[in-house]
Amino acid sequence: MLQSKLFTKTSKQLPKDEPSLNAQLLLRAGYVDKLMAGVYSYLPLGLRVLNKIKNIIREEMDKIDGQEILMPALTPKEIWLQTGRWEGFDALFKLVGKEEREYALGATHEEVVTPLVQRFVTSYKDLPCAVYQIQDKFRNEARAKSGLMRGREFSMKDLYSFHKDEADLDEYYEKAKKAYFAVFARCGLDTLLVEASGGVFSKFSHEYQVLTKSGEDEVFVCYKCERHQNKELVEGKEELKCPYCGSKREIKTAIEVGNIFKLKTRFTDSFGFDYTDEKGEKKRVQMGCYGIGPSRVMGAIAEIHHDENGIIWPKGLAPFDIHLLLVGNDDSAARQAEEWYARLSAHGFDVLFDDRTDVTAGAKFADADLIGIPYRVVISPKTRAQDSAEVKMRSEKEARLVPFKELLEVFK
Repeated sequence: MLQSKLFTKTSKQLPKDEPSLNAQLLLRAGYVDKLMAGVYSYLPLGLRVLNKIKNIIREEMDKIDGQEILMPALTPKEIWLQTGRWEGFDALFKLVGKEEREYALGATHEEVVTPLVQRFVTSYKDLPCAVYQIQDKFRNEARAKSGLMRGREFSMKDLYSFHKDEADLDEYYEKAKKAYFAVFARCGLDTLLVEASGGVFSKFSHEYQVLTKSGEDEVFVCYKCERHQNKELVEGKEELKCPYCGSKREIKTAIEVGNIFKLKTRFTDSFGFDYTDEKGEKKRVQMGCYGIGPSRVMGAIAEIHHDENGIIWPKGLAPFDIHLLLVGNDDSAARQAEEWYARLSAHGFDVLFDDRTDVTAGAKFADADLIGIPYRVVISPKTRAQDSAEVKMRSEKEARLVPFKELLEVFK
């Protein structure tokens, strides 16, 4: 992409009324635009990153036999009444259509997916089964905050698994745990598996938390046995003592990027979802639920991977692989930069070419740091005279001259 054609611009100014670091970085770099509290537009650069995160999630969910579907965001009141959550889910966006019929925007999709799968799964031969979607969710948060971390409209991957018994559910739950670690590792996030309340479903659910000083959650961390707990789960005077191994725990702030639950029969009971077992007897289907917020992951990456100059995207997640900068108004250097833009693109690299002629070198360097693409390549009259390009990794301080004849090998 030619940067001169990119309709968005970077900003030197910190956005007003936006204290969260991830939103400040993403807004200034032109990745997102804020429409109102908790609601953002994803601009060309931001959508590229968001789609890469989604594709990583898809690949890992497919590995554990997840089948992708897409369910409606507009849902009828009746299914929420059936589960008792029309009044019990306080974050539902409710609306009234023609003929006074009431609806809710999808805040979560147990009410939709359970009767959907019930229509097709009737026998033990149909189980286990797992379906997932990546879709915007809507929650009427009383106080949307923390940029992409807590929104009123946000991207969510929700996977639902269906099983013949708790043992089968437990086995799949362990597979999902590993798949989640794989997703976050590929996104450059070092996560902790944290015990949380299972509510009415089970003793525990689990959260995936990323430790950071700017986190909004508190986690009690045990480095010895690695059984961590969130603040709401900790009780008693011995809260700093690990209940499993007795070691002293540390309290850390963190960002939640995913969670998993054993729903068991909470929703299959509501819909009378049974299957016929090997003996011809009716048994109740067991369920699990597994959520990751791609937009939340994007915000967490910005919170973790940055310096004073801007974002530092991990490889494979940046909107482009290489940021090519033409510096100076020399025709020979311009032709060289255009040739390398074509050559790098032909070799399969995604390149953002800063071909702008009305922007100073300093402004181009500042934009490159703010945008945070892994490799910056500068071609100028000075480097052209040395038959070289200046190459700098965004995560490193120093640049180096690379002869043109060796340039492709650097990126390979």
